[in-house]
Amino acid sequence: MSVVFQEGVLSDIARVTMGQSPKKEFVSTTEEGLPLLNGPTEFGNYHPTPVQWSTSFSKTAEPGDILFCVRGSTTGRMNWADQQYAIGRGIASISAINPQERHFVRGAIDLLLPELLAAATGSTFPNVSRLQLSELPVALPSAAVRTEISGLLGALNDKIESNRNLTAIISNLIDALIKCELSKGSGDSFPVSKLAKFVNGGAYTKGASGTGRMVIRIADLNSGPGASTIYNDIDVPGDRLAHLGDLLMSWSGSLGVYVWVREEAIVNQHIFKVVLTDFPAWLVHNRLNEALNDFRSIAADKATTMGHIQRKHLNETFVEVPVMRLERLDHLCEPLWHRFISAQLESLRLAALRDSLLPELMSGRMRVDEAGQLVNKALDEEVVDV
Repeated sequence: MSVVFQEGVLSDIARVTMGQSPKKEFVSTTEEGLPLLNGPTEFGNYHPTPVQWSTSFSKTAEPGDILFCVRGSTTGRMNWADQQYAIGRGIASISAINPQERHFVRGAIDLLLPELLAAATGSTFPNVSRLQLSELPVALPSAAVRTEISGLLGALNDKIESNRNLTAIISNLIDALIKCELSKGSGDSFPVSKLAKFVNGGAYTKGASGTGRMVIRIADLNSGPGASTIYNDIDVPGDRLAHLGDLLMSWSGSLGVYVWVREEAIVNQHIFKVVLTDFPAWLVHNRLNEALNDFRSIAADKATTMGHIQRKHLNETFVEVPVMRLERLDHLCEPLWHRFISAQLESLRLAALRDSLLPELMSGRMRVDEAGQLVNKALDEEVVDV
């Protein structure tokens, strides 16, 4: 039986609260009052990590609300509220009238986000108003169907977040194992440049045809599964191509260490491809992360607007490597690393499924029970070919 959809707007199923910044005297880094969100600086892949708190505020987001960035170059970026937050003027809180429909609400916004952003960027300073959000057109099935769709989308999102938590646990466990061995005096000091070979990417932009290999930008590394990308069909040297399991390190702006788990792609000029030589991937990944604070301090001292590090800093920054216990650690850490990559691959697959189901479910072109079978199958599968 076909599902009947009616024309509606977002305010039919959700409430929009625009943030208002507290006065400076009520804001501090001391954990007193409510955690404060002013913009996407505190956003993560799923939940934010607050760095400020406020003891006097007027607008809040509640657990389960959608946090929506309404101002600036990051307009449209979203997170879920995992606790109560005070929200500043850069944030809107969107709460489902029926909490069981919160993932349906998020899906409706995701579906029309390009049109919303196009309207927001018509001015010098991008800005989304409460009216634009509230009046966002939404095709509405019955409340029962909205709840079912929300459940399916939520199951996929929850599994992606569960995998993210798993990779964080694995990273922490590997770190603990390494530091335990280093505490026994088994380490030698190495410059970062000796951990691996660091190959700099090239200056590649979108190709005329829009086809070919993906070009990896720092934005693509930070956005996780489902990141928007550009493509180029030009030939590039093989050492500037990233493949499954390769380590990448951004050296400009947002410094970070990443594991590439998408299709073969071109590395751009702000990223090092880390080519393994004498040490395993799990160790290089960990030791590069250990060096990040030093690199960020170096970048912060730069006179440029966008801080960066140079290749010489790879020679000048040292890390401890447990050389004497490396074989023993490899026996423990290699299976963990394999699971780390498997979890990321699974999240990528689930994100692709979610993104393909979204327009079909929200338009009624696919029945909920058909989509449910695909979701259940995907959640039951394991990624084994890494």
